[in-house]
Amino acid sequence: IRGRGLFARAVMKSQMASPHFSPVFAALVAVVNTKFPELGELVLKRVILQFRRAFKRNDKPVCVAATRFLANLINQQVVHELAALELLTVLLASPTDDSVEVAIEFVKECGYTLNELTPQGLHSIFERFRGILHEGEIDKRVQFMIEGLFAMRKAGFEGKQGVPPELDLVEEDDQIVHELSLDDQLQAEATLDVFKVDPEYQANEKKYADIKKEILGESSSDEDESDDESDDDESSDEEDGGAVNAEQQAIEDQTETNLVNLRRTIYLTIMSSLDFEEA
Repeated sequence: IRGRGLFARAVMKSQMASPHFSPVFAALVAVVNTKFPELGELVLKRVILQFRRAFKRNDKPVCVAATRFLANLINQQVVHELAALELLTVLLASPTDDSVEVAIEFVKECGYTLNELTPQGLHSIFERFRGILHEGEIDKRVQFMIEGLFAMRKAGFEGKQGVPPELDLVEEDDQIVHELSLDDQLQAEATLDVFKVDPEYQANEKKYADIKKEILGESSSDEDESDDESDDDESSDEEDGGAVNAEQQAIEDQTETNLVNLRRTIYLTIMSSLDFEEA
């Protein structure tokens, strides 16, 4: 598959620049994953590796962006829910203000999905949150965030209930779920970012074109466009005739722009003169 590395890098770079659009990028990966599972797996590997590096370096912004992307991929059922439980276990093993805050944001994003897929696992995570809250070793602000998370869970994760309807583009039977673990020996496969000559370019390009039409649904739209083009040709002939008549009509300026400019020039000349003789 050509361009695997470029696709993964472009999606991750765009998501890092705009984390709020993570559900959109996750929906894109979910759609592509149905036809090219290798692409979905590569994106997951790189997101997990990105989280690992950011967690070791205590890079909170990158951690938040990576976990948000991973949470939305879990909502789209691109990755198995066990990866979410592993990530939360890592974040809450030695709780700090930042790690607990990242875990809270992660649960807010995919808590509704986890509650449907693995309620016992989510219950154990909330028990860990409760223990951290009772220990009282973290900042008051983070403690209030934990209490807010419990209230959100009680309300059924209102406002964050899985995949938005407009982004639910993949049928459940068509989705391919990848079972990756945070402890797996993952490779970023950076060599895929480098261009390589495809000896069977023409044949593969035709296959890609067919798959593209199937994903975007262009087969039916092409027929509609051909009908629209014939209608446009007829209407354009009528418009051309009307344009010729319009050009023959004289244009009359009724705004009196020239008169206003003349009066302004006379006024400024008089006001800038020392006396009436100089004007």
